[in-house]
Amino acid sequence: MFRRVKYKTESDFEKLRKSAQVVAVTLAEVAKCIKPGVPLTYLDQIGEECIRDHHAVPSFKGYEGFPSALCLSVNDVVVHGIPKAGDYLQDGDIISVDCGALLDGFHGDFAYTFAVGEVSEEVRLLMERTKESLYKAIDVAVAGKTVGDIGHTVETYVGQFNYGVVRELCGHGIGKDMHERPDIPNYGKSGYGDRLQEGMCICIEPMITMGSRKIYMENDGWTIRTQDHKPAAHYEHQLAITSKGTEVISSYKLLGEVIGTNEKY
Repeated sequence: MFRRVKYKTESDFEKLRKSAQVVAVTLAEVAKCIKPGVPLTYLDQIGEECIRDHHAVPSFKGYEGFPSALCLSVNDVVVHGIPKAGDYLQDGDIISVDCGALLDGFHGDFAYTFAVGEVSEEVRLLMERTKESLYKAIDVAVAGKTVGDIGHTVETYVGQFNYGVVRELCGHGIGKDMHERPDIPNYGKSGYGDRLQEGMCICIEPMITMGSRKIYMENDGWTIRTQDHKPAAHYEHQLAITSKGTEVISSYKLLGEVIGTNEKY
């Protein structure tokens, strides 16, 4: 079925900013608990409690049957990791924490990949470069550009490091529905695809692998892993394309204060 882009008003954008702020606070609370030995189920509990304490509802929990409030994806899990009893963080792991919050009818949704203890230099670089690909994509995500421009930017940047770009999953529009048009792939050709216009709200989320881009889904119907079991990094920001230009309405600033990084957005 053909999906139409759902354009937002300034009133809608204000609600989207508030739901994104709930996600920002939640990611910062979860960040405080990320260390070796911590159960993934505990991180999920902290995340859900924080979302509900801010009078919002976890966007992910119950979405098409997804069982948890957060997607917690460790090492070779690219996205959609389900926290299970007996799963603990270990020194040297990396974990993508993807969080969604529904507040006043609108969704906030973004993600960050954290280091657990001391990670190897090559893993640190994968994280750093994946996040940089997101920032470069944000720079081109302005009215008049296309989703192909975004994808081409991500693919070109990470390609110089021989990383894999996951193609089966992508970013998306967002609003009253968590996944709206347009789709935002992390590969593509400049000038092609849906054109960005005022009134859109989109999520850009590079999913980059250290090895092959090939992935598979586990039997739980959610967990996505790299076929070669090499690590993957995942970062996501939420953007509003307004009459005043493109605004990054998500923020890593609070979690940056927790983990001691100086975040651009």
